[in-house]
Amino acid sequence: MLRTRPSTDRSAADESARSPRPFVRHGRQKRHSLPRTLVKAAAAVSGVGVAATVSIVAIAATLLVQSAQPSVDLHPVAAGSGVGAAASAPEIGALEGGFNVLVVGSDSRQGQGDAYGDPDQETSVLNDVNMLLHVSADHSNATVVSFPRDMYVDIPSCVNAATGETIAERSDTKINEAMGKEVSLGCVAGVVEDLLGISVDYGAVVQFNGVIEMSNAVGGVDVCVATEIADPYTNTYLEPGTHSLEGMAALQFLRSRHGIGDGSDLTRISNQQVFLSSLMREIKSADTLLNPVALYGLAKAALGNMTLSTEFNNVNTMVQMGLALSDVDLADIVFAQYPTAEAYGGVVPDRTAGDVLASALQADQPIAITGGTGRGSRCGRAGSRLGGR
Repeated sequence: MLRTRPSTDRSAADESARSPRPFVRHGRQKRHSLPRTLVKAAAAVSGVGVAATVSIVAIAATLLVQSAQPSVDLHPVAAGSGVGAAASAPEIGALEGGFNVLVVGSDSRQGQGDAYGDPDQETSVLNDVNMLLHVSADHSNATVVSFPRDMYVDIPSCVNAATGETIAERSDTKINEAMGKEVSLGCVAGVVEDLLGISVDYGAVVQFNGVIEMSNAVGGVDVCVATEIADPYTNTYLEPGTHSLEGMAALQFLRSRHGIGDGSDLTRISNQQVFLSSLMREIKSADTLLNPVALYGLAKAALGNMTLSTEFNNVNTMVQMGLALSDVDLADIVFAQYPTAEAYGGVVPDRTAGDVLASALQADQPIAITGGTGRGSRCGRAGSRLGGR
């Protein structure tokens, strides 16, 4: 169940009165997700001068952007309509106001070697992971919303990123078909904007190798498995307890859904949230952020395996976003799944419950989730935060 919660100041008394974390038991937690991972890697570190931190991140980002994948337009201009004005580079300093980052996980095999199947045979491109990071205008809270890949949605008219041609609106189509081979990230953004009533400011596409490199960069991600996982489709076999997942094992865990819960994509989303929250906690830990070598390696792993939107592919923007996110306490980062209802042998958006979520995000209200999703590999009580209240 989704509900908003009143904002509270973070006094010492409040901190000491916090209840145990209601969501998952994480070991050494390590993030986007992905853009979220990149964002946390750039965050300012308490106890270290902001100027010094920005210098480290700026130098690393400057070098890394040169090796980043080519950017893709999040809101491309239709052919024949003229060229949009380029945004000027912002000054270094925390990004002002709120912002939204769309993170899409692609199953494309192109450029990924043959470890995930023959790229000449596996030619489909599906956006199987779809997450939106929303940061409030005052940087007091953040929410990550996941959208089930098999959710049937209406995809608004959008622009083919490769040709500039307009793609007609599509009805009752699975959301994971929105992006297509042309990596039209704007088509996915259009769906998210329609469901939540907010603008998507930045976007990133991550492929299989990106997950492997990110998990390797932090030395593995600890996840706590509540019940046995036996999934022959992804070759994932885990006994109950805490496991450090790295490389291919991490990717297999994120892709696994058979042999867990009801075997649906909703189960997989729960696993992804566990993994990403663990990843974020590790990235925000002092050991990672105080170590320039680790910070550089993490940023390199992220940038080298992402296709960033034009708005995102900017050194200053990355640094600004990191500085803004450094203000968000782990306890105020919430993972949520867009509400769904069963239909068509799958799921469709539950617009009544979804509008509650959308209204909260639009108003920058902190969100609390009771009961959890109840589907994934989580230890302890179900919940939604990295740190409970």
